[in-house]
Amino acid sequence: MTQRRKVLSVIISSLAISVIPALTSTLSHAQAYPNKVIRLVVPFAPAGTTDIVARIVADQLGKELGQSVIVENRAGGGGSIGANEVAKAAPDGYTIGMATVSTMAVNPATNAKIPYNNFTDFIPVSNLAATPNVLAINPKVPAKDFAELLDLLKKNPGKYSFATSGTAGIGHMMGELFMAATGTEMEHIPYKGAGPAVIDVVGGQVPLLFDNLPSSKGQIDGGALRLIAIAAPKRLALYPNIPTFAELKLADVNDPAWYGLVVPAKTPKEIVDKIHAAAVKAVNNPAVREKLAQQGADPIGNTPAQFSAQIKVEFDKMKALATKRGIKLE
Repeated sequence: MTQRRKVLSVIISSLAISVIPALTSTLSHAQAYPNKVIRLVVPFAPAGTTDIVARIVADQLGKELGQSVIVENRAGGGGSIGANEVAKAAPDGYTIGMATVSTMAVNPATNAKIPYNNFTDFIPVSNLAATPNVLAINPKVPAKDFAELLDLLKKNPGKYSFATSGTAGIGHMMGELFMAATGTEMEHIPYKGAGPAVIDVVGGQVPLLFDNLPSSKGQIDGGALRLIAIAAPKRLALYPNIPTFAELKLADVNDPAWYGLVVPAKTPKEIVDKIHAAAVKAVNNPAVREKLAQQGADPIGNTPAQFSAQIKVEFDKMKALATKRGIKLE
């Protein structure tokens, strides 16, 4: 064997010695996953829709994975604080994030200084569920239906305000879409989550609310909020007398919200596949489907590629709206 061949042989052997154990370790880690508690980061306050959907799915997700899945709320920044925590977490499958229109589309579309990249810092796992968005008002607002409310807003430009889960959150963007489509003007009052926003609208501090249905459903059903219109493909069986925005010729406002799972970039594919399989089984569990239906939510459970495509479509729409309405976060 020539000297050159001897050198090449030594190099190849050295590479094999260093690479094979690393590959074996990675595969072994993926095969052993999960062997401890998993945390599911919800980037909004408790009692909001993201939190509700997460808690409905988390228990069954844990059963499918064979380990407990603990929900942790990390509210603030329109969801960006919690999303960033997931982005910066170890890519080992033990930190999973709830992804929403706010965290994956609206925040990146409106905030040039957001601390994460919605396309490169995460791996989409699955869109768990879609829920209707709603426009609801405090019952003391002198409007019984959409026509009366629209007339009231047009006659009083700038007088009324609307509450949402936060600046550049899905509720805020829905309000902006509504104002753009109807030619009305209102003041936006942002909160750190839907829960606090609902409380203040019920209390009369703010007259209008743009929200996801699950977080305001209890107050709507109890009469503390008056439901005016819903963003959904069709009228809900829960509220057959309430029109969709599409029926009201406001198609741009008629998009439902979605709630999915993401993990940090570089999470091994074997682990992503395990979480995806467990998530699909979880949302198709009859008990989970029933609980989601009680909130007006439709289970989805799509593939990582399908969820990634949804994120891109939503981001493009929110970017266009932010440019048109001059919405910027610093």
